Order: sequence, then C-alpha cells, then structure tokens
Amino acid sequence: MSSSSRTNRELFINGILNENPIFRLALSMCPAVGISTTVMNGILLGIAVLFVQVFSSCTISLIRNHIHPRIRIPTYTLTIATWVTVIDLVLAAFFPTAYKSLGIFVRLIVVFCFITCRLDVFAARNRLFPSCIDALGMGCGFLLGMVVVGGVRELLGMGTLLGYNILGFRPMFFFALPAAGFFTIGFMTAAFNHMETVYNRKKSTSRGSAASGAGL
Repeated sequence: MSSSSRTNRELFINGILNENPIFRLALSMCPAVGISTTVMNGILLGIAVLFVQVFSSCTISLIRNHIHPRIRIPTYTLTIATWVTVIDLVLAAFFPTAYKSLGIFVRLIVVFCFITCRLDVFAARNRLFPSCIDALGMGCGFLLGMVVVGGVRELLGMGTLLGYNILGFRPMFFFALPAAGFFTIGFMTAAFNHMETVYNRKKSTSRGSAASGAGL
C-alpha cells in the first residue's frame, strides 16, 4: 500500500474510520473485550498501543531497505517487542497503579496483529513521515475504540465515568461483564459502518461538485 495517492489527512483518518482496528478490522479483540470495562483502562492501554505502533512503524520505515523478505516477520516481532518492553518498564516504574490495572495486557501488545499488519503493509513500503502518520491514525483509532467501548460499558454497567458517579445506580450490570464487550463492539461497529458510509458519500459529492465546477 503506497502513500503516494493519499494525503496525510486521509492517511490519518483512514486508521480512525475506514480501517479502525476494533470497529472495522475486528482485530485485537481480546483487550477490547477483556479490559475495556472502564474509560481509564481504555485510555491507558490505548496510549500504550499508540506508543508502540508509532515507534515500531518509524523503526521499520527507517530500516526497510535492510530487511530481508524471509525474516521480515521476526524483524517486526522483535521491533514490537522492544518498544513493548520500553512502555512496560515505564508504566511499571512511574505509573504502578495503572500498570497493575492493565495486568498482562501490556505485554500482550506484542501479539496485537493489527500492529504487525501495519508494519508489513505500510511501514515497510513507505518513507518515515507517511509511516508515522499512518501509525498515528491506527493508534488513535485503537485508542478511540477502547475509550468508546470502555465509556459505554462503565456508564451502563456501573453508572460512572472516569470513576465519577453519574447515574447514581447501575442500569445494567451485565455491561460490566466480559461478555458484554461483544455486544457493545457489535453496536459500535454498526455505528462506524454508518459513519464511513456518510463520510464517503460526502467526499464523493464534494469531488463531483468540484469536477462540475471545473467543467464549467
């Protein structure tokens, strides 16, 4: 996938809407279901994934011409593992409470398949800056997905947001359970499909109007 036909804005929006890791690609569903019970958990893991995605993509982009095709997957894995180790040590040293709440999910970032996919599909074929923009979009898309799912589940399951009591009661405690993650993600996926349809329709309309104006 080359960046030559896309602007930086389109690259960034692509990871948030068109190829959102959770709502569109349905990848890395384990953390989306298992740990997205609160907004704070979603923010913390989302930021960790964003960090790993950006620095891994930048690293692979810089060394892309020196990676032999036969060892590209081990190279991606080692690169991701290096940056996961960095964020794991940083969280453990400076944010022990947050690190404890995330548990093993930080280390599991190594096997988040959408990160490896972006390295192989984009970073290994493009220059540094487009790869960084693409990684920012994918990371922010994952962060957005985790925050939205966590917000819905926290509000409906416990009546709170970011720990603050909003409703004063628990509307549906079912949403605080792991199984509810699938239902929440299903509804959010439908919403994202609708958003993408509207966005593409507006983009097509604006291009059609511009072409008609140029023809006149």
